[in-house]
Amino acid sequence: MRYLPWFQLADPYVTRELSVRDLLVHRSGLGLGAGDLLWWPPSTYNRKEIARRLRHIPLVTSFRSAYAYDNVLYLIAGEVIETISGQTWEDFVASRILAKVGMAGSNVRHSEAGGGANVASPHAPIEGTVRPVAPFASDNTNPAGGINSNADDMAKWMIVQLDSGRVAGGTRLISERTTRQLWTLVTPMPIGNPAPELAALRSNFRGYALGFEVRDYRGRKVVTHTGGLPGYVSKVAMVPELKLGVAVLTNQESGAAFEAMTYRILDHYLGAAAYDWVAAYKKVRARVDSMTAVAEQRAVTARDASSRPSLALAKYAGIYRDAWYGEVVITHESGKLAIRFAATPSFAGDLEHWQHDTFVARWKDRELRADAFVTFALKPDGSIDQVKMQAVSPATDFSFDFHDLLLKPAPRQ
Repeated sequence: MRYLPWFQLADPYVTRELSVRDLLVHRSGLGLGAGDLLWWPPSTYNRKEIARRLRHIPLVTSFRSAYAYDNVLYLIAGEVIETISGQTWEDFVASRILAKVGMAGSNVRHSEAGGGANVASPHAPIEGTVRPVAPFASDNTNPAGGINSNADDMAKWMIVQLDSGRVAGGTRLISERTTRQLWTLVTPMPIGNPAPELAALRSNFRGYALGFEVRDYRGRKVVTHTGGLPGYVSKVAMVPELKLGVAVLTNQESGAAFEAMTYRILDHYLGAAAYDWVAAYKKVRARVDSMTAVAEQRAVTARDASSRPSLALAKYAGIYRDAWYGEVVITHESGKLAIRFAATPSFAGDLEHWQHDTFVARWKDRELRADAFVTFALKPDGSIDQVKMQAVSPATDFSFDFHDLLLKPAPRQ
């Protein structure tokens, strides 16, 4: 990575060979969502500190051999833009893209999502009830999804994309060649069989291009991407052959909603027979929810509720460190254990005994929806060797990559 000589990944070969293109196409060897805990939920780490910590995350596949979605390398791409242009990612995108396209109602910071009166407020299902949630306010990772927009501006942006990079008046934002590059598959993605209700989504090709997923739908190439933050999920889908673009912006975290709307509109313009996508996604959602409930209940049933911790609770307290995340503090007060991630203020909660030497971190911020098992492993002398974590529910967002942590007791001072 010649633009950022200070940047490293765990493998020196990958560090040496990593290109700007590799930053954008999810084939670095990092696992799904690896490193997201450095910024999600909002942390006190700045961008360069997040970037420097990536060198400690083990790669799980060989370089350029497999697809695994990551956010953190888009943060690195933002650092490349700053190094080359001399502008922050925010200033570069605002002046070189939004202003030229005429997207006057859009901005480039997560922290601006709640500004102004004419802004949809975020909602999400919290413990069975859809209700307002706090907007994501950290600007550390704006390059991985910090643009806030609206229907008018998204239409302008899709028109530029579909008109081979031309903006109003005929001048160019990007060249026609660059447009083709943006939409050309780089990293193949697995092709699975969709649920029976979604059989029409069976694809013949699917892969990741430069910031877009490309696949086929009803015989046409579709260029697409989704987005998500607490309380907001969205989708963009473009059919270049038809110069057709669809953007669906929602504020209640229902992927089924934006998918049903997208495919209903695409079907109309593709001349497909009418299909009840809402009913189809409702059935699929109900089945997934049922499977999640079964998995959660299976864990409860398998639990040895009569077991006790191997150690007195106070013995579990201490400072633990993970090579890439940093410090996690466990305290013992009033006969109870509590856990706190030093760099992530919202990761604070109680540790409730589950079974044996496993506890459950119940975060005080219930909007996280990410309670996690915390399991202590002991040395032969009864002291703590290491601590591992795992999300309690299979429905937990992949960005809560607790499973990648390997916490070791910090040396006592």
